[in-house]
Amino acid sequence: MGSHFRSYIWDPVLIVFQIVLMQCIYYSFLGLWLAGVDSLVQRRSSLDQIFSYEILGFASILGRLSMMAFVLNSLTCALGLWFFIRRGKQCLDFTVTVHFFHLIACWIYNSHFPSTLAWWLINLACVALMAVIGEYLCMRTELRAIPVNSGPKSNL
Repeated sequence: MGSHFRSYIWDPVLIVFQIVLMQCIYYSFLGLWLAGVDSLVQRRSSLDQIFSYEILGFASILGRLSMMAFVLNSLTCALGLWFFIRRGKQCLDFTVTVHFFHLIACWIYNSHFPSTLAWWLINLACVALMAVIGEYLCMRTELRAIPVNSGPKSNL
């Protein structure tokens, strides 16, 4: 059995915990961003802002601010990918998984499949932002130079 640089061992328990962790990061920071946005317009927060696809839109100021919170949340989640996942190859997988579970949650919350164009556009933009920025951060960490000559040299 030869040694491989950064060999990856498939660990389903780790993967499940990472999925749960990324889902918690997604909803926690989305709630914080929405609370910040709501404080700007003096409005009370509700679950509709997270799960109801009819709130997101370009027509109202609340819809635009909610879309801004979703975009800011994708940047925050990209940091979560960098900090907890640490693998550039897995960033797209975890990003799509988080947004797939969000789609399922929205479908259950609204009792029907999301059908507005604004909801789909903002979620596709957030998937792209989160995956690209997360992968960029992870790749920068993975491609860092490895110090080879760190020990003291002996005089032979």
